[in-house]
Amino acid sequence: MNATTTMRAAVLSAPQTIRVDDLPLPEPGPGQVRVKLEGCGVCASNLGPWSGPEWLQYPGEPGGMGHEGWGVIEAVGDGVTDLAVGDRVAALSYNSYASHDLADADKVLKLPQALAGQPFPGEPLGCAFNIFKRADIQAGQTVAILGIGFLGALLTRLATDAGARVIAISRRDYSLDVAREFGAAETIPMTDHTMIIERVKELTDGKFCERVIEAVGKQWPLDLAGELTAERGKLIVAGYHQDGPRQVNMWLWNWRGIDVINAHERDPQVYMDGIREAIDAVASGRLDPSPLYTHRFKLDELAQALDATRDRPMGFLKAIIEP
Repeated sequence: MNATTTMRAAVLSAPQTIRVDDLPLPEPGPGQVRVKLEGCGVCASNLGPWSGPEWLQYPGEPGGMGHEGWGVIEAVGDGVTDLAVGDRVAALSYNSYASHDLADADKVLKLPQALAGQPFPGEPLGCAFNIFKRADIQAGQTVAILGIGFLGALLTRLATDAGARVIAISRRDYSLDVAREFGAAETIPMTDHTMIIERVKELTDGKFCERVIEAVGKQWPLDLAGELTAERGKLIVAGYHQDGPRQVNMWLWNWRGIDVINAHERDPQVYMDGIREAIDAVASGRLDPSPLYTHRFKLDELAQALDATRDRPMGFLKAIIEP
C-alpha cells in the first residue's frame, strides 16, 4: 500500500504500552466524514485505561481513547450536504490518536477562519462551557475552584467574566500562577485541609462560597469542596472520579442544604452545544486557551504524553498529540 491508502493509529497493546500501526485508510459511510487530523488533546480520563486495569481487554481499538481531535475533512460519505472536503473542523469522535478518524457528520463543527492555525480540541473546550452552564454562576457570587488544570483555568476565566469572584485552590504554585492570569481574585495552595477552610471562611465573612467546583477527581478535594460550600449553595462535581467509590459527608450536605451537581454530559448533542459556544468564544477573542496547551508530542510519543498527564511535571497543563 502507498501513503494515500494507509493511515497511522496508536494502539494500547498492553498496560502502559503503546504501538503505532499502519492500517488501511477507511472510507466514510453514509452520514460520515473522514478527517485528516491536525491534532488531538490528551484527556485525564485516559489514565484509567493507561494504568492497566484488570477489566480492560488488549489490544484496544486503533486510535482508541483519543476523543479531542480536530483537522481537515478529506472525504465525505453519502448524504452529507453541509460539510465539504477541505473544511477545517472540530470532531466529536473516539479514535483520534491517529492520523485520520471517521466522524458522524452531526458530530462535526466547522472552525471559522479566525481560528486558522490554532489548536482546537473541541470536546474539552465544550466540556468547560457545559460545566459552566450547569454551575449557574451569577455576578457577585464567590466561586471556589478546586484544581487548576486545563479545565479549572477555563472555568476561572468564565466565572470571572460572569462577574463572580474566584478563589482558586490548587496543589502546584505554577497552577496558582495560571489561575491568577485567568482572573482569580484569590489563590490558596491545596496543602492543609483546615487552613484552606479557615482562609475561605475569612475571605467570605464566614459564609463560604455560593458555588464550589471540584475539578480534581479525588476523595480529599471532594471532601474539601463540601466544607467550602455555603448554605443553599451548589457543589459542582467536574472531576472525573474513575478510581473507585467515594464517601461523602452527608450530615454536612444535609445540614447546609447543598445542591450537588454532577456536571458530566453523555448526550452527544449537549456536547456539541458546548463546542459551539467554545468556537464562538475563542473565535471572538473572549477566551484564549492557547497558553494552556503546554506540551506537544508526536503520535509515536503518546506514551510519554500520557505519563506527563499523570505526573504533571513543572509547567504542565495539557498535552496535544500531533500526527
